Amino acid sequence: MGKAMIIGAGGVASVAVHKCCQNPEVFEEILIASRTKSKCDALKAKLDGGKTKIHTAAVDADDVPALTALIKDFAPDVVLNLALPYQDLHIMDACLAAGVHYVDTANYEPEDTAKFEYSWQWAYADRFRAAGLTALLGSGFDPGVTGVFSAYA
Repeated sequence: MGKAMIIGAGGVASVAVHKCCQNPEVFEEILIASRTKSKCDALKAKLDGGKTKIHTAAVDADDVPALTALIKDFAPDVVLNLALPYQDLHIMDACLAAGVHYVDTANYEPEDTAKFEYSWQWAYADRFRAAGLTALLGSGFDPGVTGVFSAYA
């Protein structure tokens, strides 16, 4: 795979970054990006010294033009969205604009409403397909990505 951009620096991102760094033949280079760069830097400090090269950046995932520019600048093979669920659509828009594959761990829900469903994200299916890109939705660790890893193995 080569390069991955991980958006978010909370608990889920911390686990994901550690797991990615355990597979340096797949994840040779990672950019951890979040609104709070100090959280990204703290994750990097824990993992520096391994085979995976880690970068950090500050970005507001709600700012689609800035996020698109960061994605284009780093040029990852995939963006792993580990940010807040209400940011999913903005991150999907940025991935489409930058021409990068998308993976998330939770499905979209509006910021001020406790309601989740895939219809908002499924509405992007044709746009991702037309761009030749994959959007893998709801790949949380239990059961989501566990199933993906099992299928791969």
